[in-house]
Amino acid sequence: MAVLERSELEASPLADLHAIANEIGIDGFRRLRKADLINAILGEPASEESGEEEPARAPRARARRTPRTRRSGASEEAEDKSGDEDERPSARNGDAPASRRSRRGGARGGRSAATEDGAEKDKDGGSDGDGRIAEGVVEVLGNGSAFLRVDPPEPSDEDVYISAAQVRRCELVTGDKVSGPVRTPRRSERYPSLVRIDTINGSPADSVSDGARYDDLPVAWPAERISLGSKHPTLEAIEVLTPIGRGSRAVIVGARQSGKSETLRRLLDALAGREELEVSVVLIGIRPEEVSEWQEGPVAPAAALSFSASPDSQSQALERALDAGKRVAARGGDALVLIDSLDGLAPHAAKRALSAARNLREAGSLTVIATATSPVGGETTVIALHPAGTGEQPVLDLVASGTMRPELLVGEADAKAIAKARAKATRDS
Repeated sequence: MAVLERSELEASPLADLHAIANEIGIDGFRRLRKADLINAILGEPASEESGEEEPARAPRARARRTPRTRRSGASEEAEDKSGDEDERPSARNGDAPASRRSRRGGARGGRSAATEDGAEKDKDGGSDGDGRIAEGVVEVLGNGSAFLRVDPPEPSDEDVYISAAQVRRCELVTGDKVSGPVRTPRRSERYPSLVRIDTINGSPADSVSDGARYDDLPVAWPAERISLGSKHPTLEAIEVLTPIGRGSRAVIVGARQSGKSETLRRLLDALAGREELEVSVVLIGIRPEEVSEWQEGPVAPAAALSFSASPDSQSQALERALDAGKRVAARGGDALVLIDSLDGLAPHAAKRALSAARNLREAGSLTVIATATSPVGGETTVIALHPAGTGEQPVLDLVASGTMRPELLVGEADAKAIAKARAKATRDS
């Protein structure tokens, strides 16, 4: 079993350190500063500046404390009151579920009860909570923590809180189905908390978290077309003449007011609600009025930053959404991220975002469809628009558009038909 490293402890929030100290029985840990608390957990003397004595039981920590590694789904007690204010929802904040209906049957019995003080500990050193096992669907919040929805998609009073540390270590994304033991709320906490994560999508949490890194997985050209099924003329033209596949890097390009954002919204309308696709939207550097329009659509934006946001903030928001899509793909699912737009990003940041899309040979796929004034580089599909003569709708500029290896998506015959159509458009232009 792995021994705690100082670097891991220094990177952990104070609430996590308090939970560890409570589990291993360090006396007076709440009075210690973070540096001295880390020393106590590691069994090392307190710093000279501290007025605290070295905790009497600290040597036990180095000899016996052996939690799982950073990526493990090991036991992680939810934060106590000292760390709740910046991470977990309570009765006083605004992160509570919208519905107050009490739902029964969300947490299922299956383990012997274990209390937190003088508790019976499991082999990983964590408490088994109150003896209940919760099963449900993860919904990740904007602050990095999450809820286990026991009766999805509606929130309920029996939903279970998941700490941000557990979300990070188990690389959870919205839509994951997880299970694990639960403890009752402490003090001002409103919701029960997940003690640890036992399973993710039916597999042991350890095996899921220890999988290969996304960037190391072998990739292939997109070979499965994403059907749009729309009667809108522009979307019909895109589906036939510039097909998009699972794992495609597609960019909708055109001059200002050519309809790039409108086309992306129509694509969202056509693709939202499909069970086989995890769809998310990221708005980067757009007008505040456009944010409101997107929020009224079928999928609420995962991030929405106007043009006043700093480039770093825009890049970070986009990377978080793409990381979530990568985890879905690595676990065998199909994710789709729509981005409006790449224009506000630095060129290297835009290319990095686009390069995240890929079709994994032995897993799932991440498809990225973004808008930009001009191609970024590395696209597998370019959808070029020019304003319609009436100004009512965007139309496809077939000469400037195209899909690489279209025969893999539509077959040889249709690929030849696309080539003929483009050649004719070139002659006529």
